[in-house]
Amino acid sequence: MERRTRGPGVRHEERRNEIADAVLAIVAERGLAAVSLTEVAARAGVSPGRVQHYFPAKQRLIEAAFDRGNALSSARIRARVGRDLAGAPPRDVLTAVLTELIARDAETRAHLRVRQSFAALALADDAIAARMRDEYARFHGEVADLLRRDGVGEPEAAAVDLIAHAEGLAYYVLIGITAPETARERVERSIAARYG
Repeated sequence: MERRTRGPGVRHEERRNEIADAVLAIVAERGLAAVSLTEVAARAGVSPGRVQHYFPAKQRLIEAAFDRGNALSSARIRARVGRDLAGAPPRDVLTAVLTELIARDAETRAHLRVRQSFAALALADDAIAARMRDEYARFHGEVADLLRRDGVGEPEAAAVDLIAHAEGLAYYVLIGITAPETARERVERSIAARYG
């Protein structure tokens, strides 16, 4: 099926992305509590009614920002690996994926603050928790597949351990306990240890 490059459907998706980008920018600057209909509308350059048309509830705005951040993150990973991920060496992809979890600039900080905020919402919302479980099942499976392709033992357990380690360090970076460079080095050492 050919992807549409013009028309109302494309404009609709562009507008949704612009609004999601506005949420990411607000969260990066002032945190999740600052996200409101009027703030997002002002940042996106649209009316509050337009934001509400696309996202009738704040939770939907956060979900859209979460999805948009993940899409931008995937694009950065592909750019860092420099080729099709399926054809790249698994360890290179693994390193790019796990170090992408460590904020290094305003864009990655925004994405990771939204991820952390989304995870916090999951503690009180069963629907978000179910979505997070599905996201993590997929993520753990993808990392386990990379490890399996390189013959790393116990890939499922190793995937959970590596992701949990990287995300813990990501949180430490966001609140200023650990420097980003140090966190990335620790993630890379954890990967190296799995490869023995």
